Amino acid sequence: QVQLVESGGGLVQPGGSLRLSCAASSAIVSMTTTGWYRQAPGKERDLVAAITHGGSTNYADSVKGRFTISRDNAKNTVYLQMNSLKPEDTAVYYCNVLTRWGKGTLVTVSS
Repeated sequence: QVQLVESGGGLVQPGGSLRLSCAASSAIVSMTTTGWYRQAPGKERDLVAAITHGGSTNYADSVKGRFTISRDNAKNTVYLQMNSLKPEDTAVYYCNVLTRWGKGTLVTVSS
């Protein structure tokens, strides 16, 4: 089964940047759609960004212009570059491919 491992989370000040990584145990990320989701305390898990096997991307309105999703097929890794971070971006960020989920990485935006 495909395993997904997220990394790159941490504490950052408002306006700062982080890059999240989702490393897959196989080339599945280059063959189908990979999504980054986030879940804040007490809230539902929502889609943040997704990239298709063909490289098309889509973003939640709340992150358009600030976040960029990309993929490195050679490394079986999908990235989420997050710029101009806001306190409301604080959440656990999860990677998803088909029915597989990683364990998540915590992003905290606070001064």
